[in-house]
Amino acid sequence: MKKILLPVILISSYLSAQAPPGYYNGTAGLTGYALKSKLHDIIAEKTISWHYGDLPGYYNQTDLDVYYDHNPSNNTTFLLDIYSEVPSGPDAYEYTSAQLISSSGGEGMGYNREHMMPQSTFNSNYPMHSDLFYVIPTDAKINQLRSNYPYGISSTLPANIAYTFTNTSKIGTSMIPNLPYTGNVYEPIDEFKGDIARSLLYFAVRYEGKLGTFKYNTNANPALDVNPLDGTEERAFEPAYLAMLLQWHQQDPVSPREIGRNNAVYAIQKNRNPFIDNPAWINAIWSQTPDTIAPQAPSNLTSTQTSAYFSNLNWTPSPDADVIGYKVYQNGILVAATKGTSVTIDHLNPSTTYNYTVKAYDNGYLLSPDSNVLSVTTLASDSYAKDLFISKYLEGSTNGNKAIEITNKTGHSVNLSDYKLSIQLQGSNNSHYFPAPFEMEGVVQNNETFVVLNPSASFSCYTNDQAKFVTAAPQMTFYGYNYLELRYKSVTIDALGVTGQNNSTALKDVSLYRKASVNQPASTFNLNEWETYPMDYCQNLGGTLSTSELVTSAEKVLKIYPNPVYDNLFVSGDPEKIKTAQVIDLSGKVIYTEKNPFRNKKNISMQGIPAGTYFLRLDDKVEQFIKK
Repeated sequence: MKKILLPVILISSYLSAQAPPGYYNGTAGLTGYALKSKLHDIIAEKTISWHYGDLPGYYNQTDLDVYYDHNPSNNTTFLLDIYSEVPSGPDAYEYTSAQLISSSGGEGMGYNREHMMPQSTFNSNYPMHSDLFYVIPTDAKINQLRSNYPYGISSTLPANIAYTFTNTSKIGTSMIPNLPYTGNVYEPIDEFKGDIARSLLYFAVRYEGKLGTFKYNTNANPALDVNPLDGTEERAFEPAYLAMLLQWHQQDPVSPREIGRNNAVYAIQKNRNPFIDNPAWINAIWSQTPDTIAPQAPSNLTSTQTSAYFSNLNWTPSPDADVIGYKVYQNGILVAATKGTSVTIDHLNPSTTYNYTVKAYDNGYLLSPDSNVLSVTTLASDSYAKDLFISKYLEGSTNGNKAIEITNKTGHSVNLSDYKLSIQLQGSNNSHYFPAPFEMEGVVQNNETFVVLNPSASFSCYTNDQAKFVTAAPQMTFYGYNYLELRYKSVTIDALGVTGQNNSTALKDVSLYRKASVNQPASTFNLNEWETYPMDYCQNLGGTLSTSELVTSAEKVLKIYPNPVYDNLFVSGDPEKIKTAQVIDLSGKVIYTEKNPFRNKKNISMQGIPAGTYFLRLDDKVEQFIKK
């Protein structure tokens, strides 16, 4: 039983503050890994990734110790450190958010920002590097000694215990049953084992789609492998380690401390830990008993489209009910995995023949036999972009007014999991270095643009809610002289500026828009490919215009009829010269675009557009109308 000396009224307010209505829409009726994937989609969308340096300030909102018996008035300024907290009595030491230190010679001298999932797992990359749900304040000395040891069950034999700390947590030889790893683990006190389990399971959901790349330790000796991830996207952890996490979750239920912290982090990051809101989801996802029968092979593997740089593959699913995904092999090498029955294989070479097969895999990760072999030959050339490219760069008048727009003209949807934004910063002695990159995720459709925005941005025509990615990672703190690039894996796809140089002449205090004639990325920056606008200029960023811009533009003489309109909107005068027509809603979002709209007609169809008030933009002229 947890001893929590907290006023009843405060506990009640925390317990009643749960996810907002509709947050978990779409989860009803789901179980197993289908539920896990849906939760990933929910908690990964529209989050704010802050800078690692921002976290100490946020700890005053997320981690003040108002839950135990240190300050009955609940006006404490001290942080709750789960590595040193003594639930049944006074702590040996405590500290405020200002007492952040880099290293320590002993307990109680200050705190570190502790990654509950060691940052070596993901090479310190963003957004994982600064996720408040598992980056917490802990005693600096204990954090240093824990190193990248996993959490676990320590031996009780004195000879096998390396350290015992003031609240009786310890580092010792692993005693997790059936786990090959036999090195040291850090065992927290019982009070916080469930908290830790739910944090690690959050990590497994939040970063589904990237977990396979986090299995960094390839040591041939499993007894030395400190990383408990198993390389799978669904199960995530080694079975024996997962069993321990499930046990900790059951033995130490969700506490008011977790509920309060979940709500506080949601206010900062705009996402939640679903296992604090609904603890039963843990067993619904992971308490499965896989069979021992491999699934049947998928069939009818075909290509629905093959171009110079990509091929779209499709197949008939395996008939087995427990299949959870498919692995795609190119010339015998695994190149993709998907839960569906189609996939786009990109970054191919023109005029090249590739052979593909597909295998199904089930809950127990048993593989089916191969599908039929499909041979495809890419075209010598095509009209599509070879890859994504940066289409807009905004370096504004304030430190936070930073935005990058990226466009997909590849002819197919693109999975963003292997794409990164990277920036070069200037260090001491005029040296330059690349900090850990910002990794993207999700899918961008063909002919779609998306925006990466600094959370402190205050553009007149674009908001955080409109951006696909909102982050204060180093990549979105450029000052006009930094080299910035879009990478696919470790390869430079598109570049702004020149590496190792001060680029302020071209990139300082400007908005750069890629010229309409440019539809290919370039690993070498060429200013001639860009139109230059003043700082803070953001017209049509992400395909939107601000209402203020639209109203100003609408003052120009322009006649449209009828207004209100039911089916077809006509334009008076000589509209044949108009190159682009756009219908834009009152939020500034472009909902319909037509090129050369009046080449062979005088009207634009309004059928399919909901009733409401809109703007019609014809090149640089705009007028408001009502759709009935």
